[in-house]
Amino acid sequence: MIHLYKLNGYNMIVDAASGAVHSVDEVAYDAIDLYDAAIREKGDAKAVLSDKDVRAAIASEIAGRHGISLQDAQETIDDIEELHEKRLLWSDDPFEAAAGEIKIRQSVLKAICLHVAHGCNMDCEYCFAGKGDYSGKSGIMSAEVGKRALDYLIENSGSRRHLEVDFFGGEPLINWDVCKEIVAYGRELEKKYDKIFNFTLTTNGVLIDDDVIDFTNREMGNVVLSMDGRRETHDRMRRSKSGGGTYDRIMDNFRALVEARTTDDPETAAHRKSSEYYMRGTYTAYNKDFAADVLAMADLGFRETSIEPVVASPDAPYALKEEDLPQLFKEYEKLAVEMLRREEAGEGFSFYHYTVDLTGGPCIYKRVAGCGVATEYLAVTPTGDLYPCHQFVGDDDMIVGNIYEGITRPETVAIFKDGNNIYTRDKCRDCWARLYCAGGCAANNYHSNGDINKVYGFGCMLHRKRIECALMMAAAREK
Repeated sequence: MIHLYKLNGYNMIVDAASGAVHSVDEVAYDAIDLYDAAIREKGDAKAVLSDKDVRAAIASEIAGRHGISLQDAQETIDDIEELHEKRLLWSDDPFEAAAGEIKIRQSVLKAICLHVAHGCNMDCEYCFAGKGDYSGKSGIMSAEVGKRALDYLIENSGSRRHLEVDFFGGEPLINWDVCKEIVAYGRELEKKYDKIFNFTLTTNGVLIDDDVIDFTNREMGNVVLSMDGRRETHDRMRRSKSGGGTYDRIMDNFRALVEARTTDDPETAAHRKSSEYYMRGTYTAYNKDFAADVLAMADLGFRETSIEPVVASPDAPYALKEEDLPQLFKEYEKLAVEMLRREEAGEGFSFYHYTVDLTGGPCIYKRVAGCGVATEYLAVTPTGDLYPCHQFVGDDDMIVGNIYEGITRPETVAIFKDGNNIYTRDKCRDCWARLYCAGGCAANNYHSNGDINKVYGFGCMLHRKRIECALMMAAAREK
């Protein structure tokens, strides 16, 4: 299977199984398109490409269409046949047969999301966590529960040395002292068990102060800062408990943290764990021109950005709808083109979904089986209950155990372990982008369709567009 598309003056061909990406001229694009139509009709790439009559017909067609000689057309076809022989066009998929084994090899825990606070000091309208308490009772994680969660991670991590711990909420900074105590305990465990913890903090920024900045720089591998872009966009959805906007309350805090995290000052850098951070926003029906929000973050000096489409009930006033897709597609394209322009001007910045490594990237295990929900990754509530991931927290049907007894509902884990990869979903198996998205988000599938293996179609369409933009940008950089 291949995918052909044109974007920003580039003629792009993607081979689904091999991951090969080609940027070609108009002649080659049309020839490949004609071959692909014949292959789709007959179902056998090798037979079509070795058919002399098909070759002659396509050579004649593109010679006439582009005003080139028959010999030049045939040379283009020679190149196409060579790419097929090298398994770079219409290649067979070698991974489906091994998909089950790949998931088995993903069954060792390596990451936990610590819900240190089921409560929040903001009142965001679109919050998937029920305004921070996950539609249940508010709760604060004790240091004892947090420490036991790290013990549980160690006990179930096998030979994995590098382990991930995310501080999440609600708003984790309302339980900041416990976060620091958990990190200190983790550093003790590192020495005892020869493990390495990478801690991450996700925060709305209201409570960031000098202590938070200093500690995160020393101890946190990454910091995720929640911001929706332009002031009017941010303040419409991300409000305080009293109903007011929060943009002015958080902006200086974010700037101070990012400055300390990225400064070249030798004294600060010497004590810094990492310079990684990113701004993470959400766009809704109220800001379908979301490219302007990403650019607003970049204009403020934030160089690591991301913005995600809201996932909401269809009757929510801010919900995105299928009729919005053409405009959303244009926004992604507009953003990609503007990012390239800024790169050329020396003002480049990063957008999470456009960061594609064509020389390496995620290993095949992650490309086939996804994020490791319920197998490599678990969420821990303030009371120590275990969920497949943070987006399932609050759904009693999805509790899989607790940090004291371990997995008590293996049948729920099995849903994710045994039936959650790109080959268990018909729409994924037949999708050109399957090895770029790994089947999408299991939680979004579940919340939109009631089944982790029924894809969230709206999200799929947006993700395919993002991949198209990212690959076009990669081709432009190679020009």
